[in-house]
Amino acid sequence: MAKISPLVVIPPAIFAALAGLFFAGMMRDNPDELPSTFIGRPAPGLPDEALPGTTMLTRADLESGEVTVVNFWASWCPPCRAEHPTLHALTEEGIRVAGINFRDDVGNAQSYLADEGDPFFATGLDPRGRVSIDWGVTAPPETFIIDGDGTVLFRFTGPMIGSDYEQRFRPALDAALSD
Repeated sequence: MAKISPLVVIPPAIFAALAGLFFAGMMRDNPDELPSTFIGRPAPGLPDEALPGTTMLTRADLESGEVTVVNFWASWCPPCRAEHPTLHALTEEGIRVAGINFRDDVGNAQSYLADEGDPFFATGLDPRGRVSIDWGVTAPPETFIIDGDGTVLFRFTGPMIGSDYEQRFRPALDAALSD
């Protein structure tokens, strides 16, 4: 009986395993969305300080009984600048929007809000990105919908603009507000 070399079997086996992983990844509901382990759990910790001249975001704000949108942003982030009008529109609708400034220069962040307007009822300052890591934020902008009891309901990565905002974020927010 002829002996089959492992060098003949191993490459096709590796190929089949990788093809299976790629196929499973493509079959997820939204392959572009990063899953969040915080959905359905209490929101992670918050920064210990606010952006100077603003109200500090606290745990009590997240557990106030009202839905809160928490947005991680930075003045140096072009997608954050693109979504800024959406944050203002949400605030004008009466939705509580909080902002956590991510790895930013304090002066630049203050200047940005002074120039473009401050849509946040409260802020947190995360200059080294430690709190952001706890939230699973990889890069701004990232936005979370928090239930009135402080539970994370939804995570949205990227700028809240266009059809992605209308088809993914807005329905999740409307559902949270109607509960």
